[in-house]
Amino acid sequence: MTQVRTPETATAPGWRPLVAACLGAFMLLVDVTIVMVALPQISADLGMSFSDTQWLLDGYALALAALLLAAGSVADHAGRRRVYLVALAVFALASLACGIAPGGGLLLAARVVQGAGGAAMMATTLALISATYQGRRRGIAFGVWGGVNGAAAALAPVLGGLLTEHLHWRAIFLVNLPISLVAAWLTLRSVQESRRPGEGRPDWAGMVTFTVAAGALTYGLIEAGQHGWAAARTLVPLAAAAVALAAFLAVELRSRRPMLDLRLLRNRSFSGILAGAGLLMPAAFACLAFTSLWLQQVLGLGPVMAGVALSPMAVTSLVVSVAAARLLPRLSARAALGGGLLLIAAGAFLQGRLGPDAAWTALAPGLVVTGAGVGLAVPSLSSAAMAAVPPHRAGMAAGAVNTVRQLGYALGIAVLGLLYHGAGTGTDTGTGTGTGTGKAAYAALNDVYLASALTGLAAGLLVLATVRGTALKETGRGTALKETGREPR
Repeated sequence: MTQVRTPETATAPGWRPLVAACLGAFMLLVDVTIVMVALPQISADLGMSFSDTQWLLDGYALALAALLLAAGSVADHAGRRRVYLVALAVFALASLACGIAPGGGLLLAARVVQGAGGAAMMATTLALISATYQGRRRGIAFGVWGGVNGAAAALAPVLGGLLTEHLHWRAIFLVNLPISLVAAWLTLRSVQESRRPGEGRPDWAGMVTFTVAAGALTYGLIEAGQHGWAAARTLVPLAAAAVALAAFLAVELRSRRPMLDLRLLRNRSFSGILAGAGLLMPAAFACLAFTSLWLQQVLGLGPVMAGVALSPMAVTSLVVSVAAARLLPRLSARAALGGGLLLIAAGAFLQGRLGPDAAWTALAPGLVVTGAGVGLAVPSLSSAAMAAVPPHRAGMAAGAVNTVRQLGYALGIAVLGLLYHGAGTGTDTGTGTGTGTGKAAYAALNDVYLASALTGLAAGLLVLATVRGTALKETGRGTALKETGREPR
């Protein structure tokens, strides 16, 4: 693809563009999970039901999943710098709306808008870095960007706990305002515009049908936990999801420039990687929302200690990802992703052995094992997907991986919520997320972990069965994957 950039000086760019991009990436990733430790406080203040609190997480994740590919396409045409600046403004305004929301309805709506801004930020940060830096400096910039992503996951639970306990739950949203302003100022002062001309119009029909399918499916699953599978409020959205999915497939098959080229799914390696990416999120991350509820509502921990209790997984994943990159540079993507998913399954099994007298420390061994699996699996996802498809579809493949990851997280919250709520731990009395105690709460959380473990096990075996072995190879343009045996189709 031809890349058009505005003229720049002969000197290499400084690091301010990298800081601008990393600030946006940090914010949007922190906001995926920072809300978890504040759920009891939010629901109590605003009188939100169990299903409402699920939507606090799912609304954001669904917007990310539904708009990510479309946002990348728009940015390629309109200009990545311009779209990033607009995304920062949308994210900041939505964060302000979240922070001052007087009721649950406005908060949920603002979370969706915040996710839309986050999708555009996610679609442009890495592209801006790639367009700004070359050669060795690009490799360094990619490494810093990846480190910031890992740090965001590690810091989110503790940061959320500190802000909620020592200030107010509204602070977890309002803290985004000064960060957004700094990121926007740095972008205006230091980032050059870049775009890819001649790509045709974005696939609006694909975006709309995919959004409706994902949203209706998630809504139907959440409503099933509240009203049962036979209720109209469950069946109607599930039927709408099926129709929208069929429409999406029809649109993508006929489109000259589809949001997702469905022919890529004929490639077993790519399909296996995509399935692994989607199943990784419910196996490793979706259960944390219900763990946070158990820690605070059953064990009586404060938000800070709840964040500390959840942090071993994120810290371990960051350490393992760095160590694996240095010590196992030629570990195949098949081994990294498949083995990582099996470790995630083992960690979930370990966490799901809670007895009625278990303390929060009982989670630590399982969280560490799960974190090791995440540290192995997640860094290899995008590069493995890009290696499995033709070069001109590499960007689409990477975007598809990020999309199914967020969709998997949203659906995981909905499905695991059925188990947690079904055991009598959730209520809709306005006190929020459920106050089940004793054996019911422990049994419910063990069921959630068992489902997570089985998901991770199935995903790991699927990846090992379908993905070809790929070896990491460093090139002048960054990290690439070279197919062992034969070139990807």
